[in-house]
Amino acid sequence: MLFGTTSCRVLETVADEKGTIQATEGDTQIFIYPGYQFKILDGLITNFHLPQSTLLMLVSALAGREYILKAYEEAVKQKYRFFSFGDAMLIQ
Repeated sequence: MLFGTTSCRVLETVADEKGTIQATEGDTQIFIYPGYQFKILDGLITNFHLPQSTLLMLVSALAGREYILKAYEEAVKQKYRFFSFGDAMLIQ
């Protein structure tokens, strides 16, 4: 399943270890960083985020730090736009 970073955090919060989504309410306090074992997510559509941001850590958790750093290097070289209204990437 493909999601964005916000819906990723929510769905990973409400999914059990088998990847089943459980109905609930409340806040999500999940912090996703490299080493996190995803329960439901297998891809993201997301913007190029700021360096040293928690969202950059989230995409690195999914795709691998080195792969993401290469993608960002290429994005800078090609003058991609960063932030919320910038260019996007598909990670799968």
